[in-house]
Amino acid sequence: MRACRICRDAPSGAPLAHEPRPIFQLSGTARVAICSQAPGNRAHIAGLPFFDPSGVRLRSWLGVDETIFYDAAKIAIVPMGFCFPGYDKNGGDLPPRKECAATWHDRLFAALPSIELFLCIGRHSIAYHLPELKRLPMTEIVRDWRAIAERTAPRSRIVLPHPSWRNNAWLKRNPWFEEELVPDLRRRVRVVL
Repeated sequence: MRACRICRDAPSGAPLAHEPRPIFQLSGTARVAICSQAPGNRAHIAGLPFFDPSGVRLRSWLGVDETIFYDAAKIAIVPMGFCFPGYDKNGGDLPPRKECAATWHDRLFAALPSIELFLCIGRHSIAYHLPELKRLPMTEIVRDWRAIAERTAPRSRIVLPHPSWRNNAWLKRNPWFEEELVPDLRRRVRVVL
């Protein structure tokens, strides 16, 4: 997977505009899977997932430090697109490349039997891990975290908004997220790890 160049050499649409640099973190012993969208530019440059302020916020939500977060034996980080997809005309990140999920994800998740907790971040992750919910509003899905986790146990799924600053307004409108879901999430992560 680290040598994958499909998005550049045999893309399903326009080729990736820069050199691919697949970024993920895997181990057969990982118990938590962070299933995100795609690496941002800072992660692309550093070669580390969530190597930006959104990673700081995500680690806070999980109640873990960098040592635990970047320990592949404990936490898998599997974006829907492994490479930074580039920017759109407004300076936002493009959606994850479709080639990654189509080529790798089914085999990859089949090879991670120890995962007990899947954290689905963003629409593309929801569409893959919880396809029956993909058309519902994000707030409705996130608000239903307890029922979704119970229904998907023993390999529970929890949907999270992206930890980006772009969601600050959403977080302010939905204080229950940090008051109720985040403490429950920290407890679940502690138990699983």
